[in-house]
Amino acid sequence: MGRYFGTDGFRGEANVGLTVRHAYKVGRFLGAYYGKEHKARIIIGKDTRRSSYMFEYSLVAGLTASGADAYLLHVTSTPSVSYVVRTGGFDCGIMISASHNPFYDNGIKVINGAGYKLEPEVEALIEDYVDRAEDDLPLATRENVGRTVDYVLGRNRYLGYLISLATRSFENVKVGLDCANGSAHQIANAVYSALGAKTYVINAEPDGTNINNGCGSTHIEGLQKFVVENGLDVGFAFDGDADRCLAVDEKGNVIDGDAILYICGKYLKDRGELHGNKVVTTIMSNLGLYKAFDNLGIGYDKTDVGDKYVSEDMVKNGYSLGGEQSGHIIFSKNATTGDGVLTSLKIMEAMLESKKKLSELKEGLTIYPQLLTNIKVTDKDAVINAPEVLKAKEEAEASLMGDGRVILRKSGTEPLIRVMVEGKNDEICKEVTDKIVTVIDKSGFVK
Repeated sequence: MGRYFGTDGFRGEANVGLTVRHAYKVGRFLGAYYGKEHKARIIIGKDTRRSSYMFEYSLVAGLTASGADAYLLHVTSTPSVSYVVRTGGFDCGIMISASHNPFYDNGIKVINGAGYKLEPEVEALIEDYVDRAEDDLPLATRENVGRTVDYVLGRNRYLGYLISLATRSFENVKVGLDCANGSAHQIANAVYSALGAKTYVINAEPDGTNINNGCGSTHIEGLQKFVVENGLDVGFAFDGDADRCLAVDEKGNVIDGDAILYICGKYLKDRGELHGNKVVTTIMSNLGLYKAFDNLGIGYDKTDVGDKYVSEDMVKNGYSLGGEQSGHIIFSKNATTGDGVLTSLKIMEAMLESKKKLSELKEGLTIYPQLLTNIKVTDKDAVINAPEVLKAKEEAEASLMGDGRVILRKSGTEPLIRVMVEGKNDEICKEVTDKIVTVIDKSGFVK
């Protein structure tokens, strides 16, 4: 993890941890870095946060001052930026978003020319430049100053690409879409309507401050109720920048990222399309998923938490499916990043091709209860390495006797320690969690 860039970009509260000066300097560096031998062409997209406009203008100022041309997708999703970068011959792409975080946070995600997250070594160079007091990069002058280009066409091409991936018409299928008052409101309904679905859309009226607010994939209870009350066949919930997707079956049950990996892993294996006969997961995936994969004869890799690590493993080994419990799912045949709308289309494909309801596709997967607790701390490293905390974790794992797990990890984007306990039932999970949290509370680093 760098000084500013975490597992998913440069994040912080707008004008507190992430300022317009930061954005300007990121733009200055990227414009100069990619413009050494030619005029750089860089795509910018943003989500619906009020501060996204401010950061967009700051980035544009930095890019054009360094001589780069900035192509504006306006409000769009992170995966659309990745798609446009890799198919349009751009040098890199920038997405302004803090994903599932509250509206007052924001972030800068940089995507390289191949559509993947920026290389760590380039992130380190950006951080060095941001921290330098002097601005030692040359400024473009006269005809070399960059320009801005309205590039809504790029987003429209992305929409067309998604529509082209459907294997069947969605006619007569009743689909609920929770757009989280974020990027998906420009994309999801357009795709599903074009494919003939009867769409029921909620949380698609962004006002700059309501993104992720009691809605979307982080607050899926609203969609659960909506699906049942309206008798829908399926529902999909996205996060703020639409790179995540969770689903709700016709009974109102949540289909999380692990269940999506199970459903899609089995579907791809049955079709002979599961490369390497493996699915890439993170250490946070449920023990029940691994047992279900064992029963199906599907192998799996486990990476650190973060879709960037899932992606790295998939690229290295040529795997076709990977993802996180949170709903970041990557289908490498179709995309280089997690894509919420693409994930929903793949679930629809599995349903329609098998002629089964979503609840039926989940059969064979038994999820172990998990309890995830977030603790705000002043020093993540000090807490995670404290001898008393390590001892508490060791004792907790021993008490589970192989029928559960304890995972302590640092958040990659927030000042949090995450405690995840998995066990036979909710009571055991709470009992073990309480013991560990008590020890952490006494560490002296809790805010």
